[in-house]
Amino acid sequence: VQLVESGGGLVQPGGSLRLSCAASGFTFSNYYIGWVRQAPGKGLEWVSDINGDVTRTNYADSVKGRVSISRDNAKNTVYLQMNSLKPEDTAVYYCNAHHAILGDDYWGQGTQVTVSS
Repeated sequence: VQLVESGGGLVQPGGSLRLSCAASGFTFSNYYIGWVRQAPGKGLEWVSDINGDVTRTNYADSVKGRVSISRDNAKNTVYLQMNSLKPEDTAVYYCNAHHAILGDDYWGQGTQVTVSS
């Protein structure tokens, strides 16, 4: 099982980034996929998730209206489009796969997002 995040980087306030999470080794479409972040010196914060058949998306209040999650089950990939980025969005962003019935949980290694002028 593998989850590989990409797309992080340094961006100015107000800018945009698109994170990707490429999955392998499990039946991707059966899993909720979410994004969780960890800012420097802080705990994990759930950001967003999407269910397997793409009928439901959820967002934290801190990112609602600025972030959009999507998935392509044919490519085993989930995307997080982040717009109007703020310095407080600076964090390591982790991809998480969760099976609601089996309880399986998989994590990626994270990708750094830094919002700074």
